[in-house]
Amino acid sequence: MSRRTPYLRIAVPTPLRRAFDYLPGELATDGLAPGMRLRVPFGRTTQVGLLLALAAHSDARRPRPVTACIDRRPLLPASLLALLRWASDYYAHPIGEVVFGALPSLLRQGEPAERRGVEHWRLTCRGAMQEPDRLTRAPRQAALLRLLAEHPEGLSASALNERQDNWRPGMRKLAEKDWVQREQRPALLLPESGPSDEAPALNAEQQAALDGLRTGLGRFGVGLLDGVTGSGKTEVYLGLIGEVLARGRQALVLVPEIGLTPQLLDRFRRRFPVPIAVLHSGLSDRERLDAWLAARDGEAAIVIGTRSAVFTPLARPGVIILDEEHDASFKQQEGFRYSARDVAVKRAQLEDVPVLLGSATPSLETLHNARQGRYAHLRLRERAGTARPPELAVLDVRKQPMSSGLSLALRNAMRRHLDASGQVLLFLNRRGYAPTLLCHDCGWVAQCRRCDAHMTLFAGQKRLRCHHCGSERPADPACPDCKSTALSPVGAGTERLEEALREHFPDTARVRIDRDTTRRKGALQALLDSVHSGEARILVGTQMLAKGHHFPEVTLVGLVDVDQGLFSADFRATERMAQLVTQVAGRAGRAERPGQVLIQTHHPDHPLLQLLLREGYAAFAQAALAERRQANLPPFSHLALLRAEAVDGDLPLRFLRHAREQAETLQVRGVQLLGPIPAPMERRAGRVRAQLLLQADRRADLHRLLGPWLQQLETDRLGRRVRWSIDVDPQEMF
Repeated sequence: MSRRTPYLRIAVPTPLRRAFDYLPGELATDGLAPGMRLRVPFGRTTQVGLLLALAAHSDARRPRPVTACIDRRPLLPASLLALLRWASDYYAHPIGEVVFGALPSLLRQGEPAERRGVEHWRLTCRGAMQEPDRLTRAPRQAALLRLLAEHPEGLSASALNERQDNWRPGMRKLAEKDWVQREQRPALLLPESGPSDEAPALNAEQQAALDGLRTGLGRFGVGLLDGVTGSGKTEVYLGLIGEVLARGRQALVLVPEIGLTPQLLDRFRRRFPVPIAVLHSGLSDRERLDAWLAARDGEAAIVIGTRSAVFTPLARPGVIILDEEHDASFKQQEGFRYSARDVAVKRAQLEDVPVLLGSATPSLETLHNARQGRYAHLRLRERAGTARPPELAVLDVRKQPMSSGLSLALRNAMRRHLDASGQVLLFLNRRGYAPTLLCHDCGWVAQCRRCDAHMTLFAGQKRLRCHHCGSERPADPACPDCKSTALSPVGAGTERLEEALREHFPDTARVRIDRDTTRRKGALQALLDSVHSGEARILVGTQMLAKGHHFPEVTLVGLVDVDQGLFSADFRATERMAQLVTQVAGRAGRAERPGQVLIQTHHPDHPLLQLLLREGYAAFAQAALAERRQANLPPFSHLALLRAEAVDGDLPLRFLRHAREQAETLQVRGVQLLGPIPAPMERRAGRVRAQLLLQADRRADLHRLLGPWLQQLETDRLGRRVRWSIDVDPQEMF
């Protein structure tokens, strides 16, 4: 082989922690560039690989030639390739899985990187003249006619999927009648017809924050927009994006859950007359690819997406914004366990653009960085407009009679607010009817047969379900131990709470918003519409209600039970509790009418809860950071968690003991090994689990150990008998 012929270093989607070297074969190397996809032989199969680099030397014994080149130009720019390599190194995850996890599924399969448009349906002139009520024998066709009549611009296939199940047979019948027609359109949200909304006048704090952010455009910097709920953070985002668009650049906006922020999309479309690409898991493969390519090619001026959108290529990046930066949804908990927040900061550094992190309850890590001067700290201390902070109070429910989790004091407060034409939001972060089923005679408790956890009772379906592994079974009619029929539901979930409200407020319309009531396509939007229209006066829900919603008529928020977050083995539990309480409380009194927040608890004197209520989240965070410093916990130290699981209950601990011995032989100073121990939930989904914690004062020490250590474990015989994974900067310790 000529010295001038380079080796091709290629990422292949495998769990092996390295790239693979190939020969160019018959391909001309001057036409190859990093970021292009190639077909390569891998074992006995052919895989799609991505070219990372051209190398002058190789350690491969017998490199094989590539089969074909798929792309004419690189899919990914050099800065994004550098980000993916950094993420692979930092999170100690195989480079092939990192790279291909960042690509739309059609590109992973080798499909050409071409935009073909996505399927849209709209009424024809003949269809617009039809009366759906006449189709009494074809209710699905009638429903489609009504739906398309409400959307004269047409609906995409994914939008139809969200609104109606099994709609295609009915649509085919309508097409045969020439009442509807199918079109291919770009996978972009186009601006609303008519003039764009004018930006409202900002208050002094908003204007000061926006002015500070404007000065940072064109270079890397991290800003924390720390604003109380209802302070108008979104208007600051919009003002900053407007400045970015005026400079001919693109904006990337990351949100925790796209389905929970429809009003954010509406505001963007009304404000900016530019194409917007949306990227989330609800899209079809073709829609996702077209939106991804529109962002890469610069056609989409604004890109809005969930966690994985942080890897979307941009032709002219100008700013990255994370809304609700504290939200746990930004950390991937399976497979490639990355934090979209931290990746976004690194990406902004590589792209040399600013990144803005916004939250009413910033994470302790982000606050620590702001206090260290690494991030600019921009504060919005007042609610926008005439809205005022809600009044917070604790309801001590000790020794008080309760009705399915509701105290008499909370019920009386609800009546007062409902009589005054307000809406009431009740928050309970537990789905189902009751957390468990108990035999009153012998004490038997319904346990999951595959996990160390209780089964949740769903009374409407008469089923028991495990929220950890998903297994379910019919609810027991009698105790399997003593045969007694004295089975009692213990505790309350949202389903039981809704039942109690039906009894106490029979004439008041209510909605329940949790994962169970929003499974059907379009269900969430229908429920939210009933709230905004005023039809539903009582809202019951889980943390789905705490994120990004604006309910101007809600004047009372009741937190039914916050005690779960006060006592937990997870050191992050109190932080999450404080964030959740603050976020849910922020749904009250967001318009002219004053708001009230009532918090039911059996521990009214808990010091952190009292501090939160008396002085707010900032004081709580300061106290929590002081505790973390004393305990040498993040952000004052750095963690990695090695997890192992197996059907054989002895193997996980054996493997982790062996892994600890191997780590100790590497003699890396500054890293403390804690464990191994059984996981807090030792058995889950039929597998026994254990974990080994690594802690270091310096991040560099931790990573100096992880590299060679994980390479050893990858080839270890015992490691092949268990399922193991590494989680750098873990957010969940169970």
